[in-house]
Amino acid sequence: MPHMTFIEQDGTQREVDAPVGLSVLEIAHKHDIDLEGACEGSLACATCHVVVDPSWADKLSAPTDDEEDMLDLAFGLEKTSRLGCQIVMTDALDGLIVRLPKTA
Repeated sequence: MPHMTFIEQDGTQREVDAPVGLSVLEIAHKHDIDLEGACEGSLACATCHVVVDPSWADKLSAPTDDEEDMLDLAFGLEKTSRLGCQIVMTDALDGLIVRLPKTA
């Protein structure tokens, strides 16, 4: 099973199992990681904003226009910011690293 690492707001790194087909948001919830996801992954908010480690950013598919529009609402936006509900785990993403933004 693939794994991924969440870097929490305090810098704590948590490597977790990341089942193929689940979104980063779903994986966070499965492991009690504090990633809100107020719209439950329906692409209607930016509360699942994560910052993808730069070494992984180019390995993800490009964000859709709808995701870009929602990201515009996120606080602490960075060059590799994405919505966790829009990143779906695959075997190719084994080892993915994302950081929770300092502000939410």
